[in-house]
Formats: sequence, C-alpha cells, structure tokens
Amino acid sequence: MLSPITRQTDSGEFAASLSIRSGRGATSHDRVFRFIPLFATAQAAANYAIDQGLGYLRQPALPA
Repeated sequence: MLSPITRQTDSGEFAASLSIRSGRGATSHDRVFRFIPLFATAQAAANYAIDQGLGYLRQPALPA
C-alpha cells in the first residue's frame, strides 16, 4: 500500500514523504521515504510522492 504524507514547512512550502506497506498483521513492514524537493501545494507534494513510489514498485528487483 502506498500512502503519501505531506507536511507544511516553516517557509510555507510542502514536503513529501511516502510510506510503502507490505505484509499483514504481525508480519507487516513499513518503509518510509522522504524526498528533498519542496512544493507549493500539499497536493503537488502528494502527487510527487505517489509517482516516486510507483516508480520504485516498477523496479525489476526491489532492494532489501
């Protein structure tokens, strides 16, 4: 499951992060990515995070 996370910075711009969850119950695992670019809107930050996550999931072999 891909879950974008945005937060407004002190400068008023928005930072993007992404949680990628795999597994279920006690065997679930979350990997959180934080991205460097800042965005004018929360929606732009969320869109960027989702695009990055989809690109990550399309990789032929995911890193451990």
